[in-house]
Amino acid sequence: MTAVRIPPTLRNEVGGARQVEASGSTVREVLDDLVSRYPALGAQIFADGGIAPFVNVYLGGEDVRTLDGLDTAIGAGQAVILLPAMAGGA
Repeated sequence: MTAVRIPPTLRNEVGGARQVEASGSTVREVLDDLVSRYPALGAQIFADGGIAPFVNVYLGGEDVRTLDGLDTAIGAGQAVILLPAMAGGA
């Protein structure tokens, strides 16, 4: 099982949990497993078959978009971190 850290803005979708466990050997499999158990997350993290543009998914401190995207392999002990994209400023 892979630990998935949930940001405060998405915790309502997982019953308030800061972290949940999901199974899979790639980022896609882990997120699919997560969405199968918490369907409301699907619209929050996926768009057009990929990662929604307003969400960042990190693995080992790297944005998975700079790795192999949803096909990035997850190693033992690694955690997936979901972070909302930040925008704004003057």
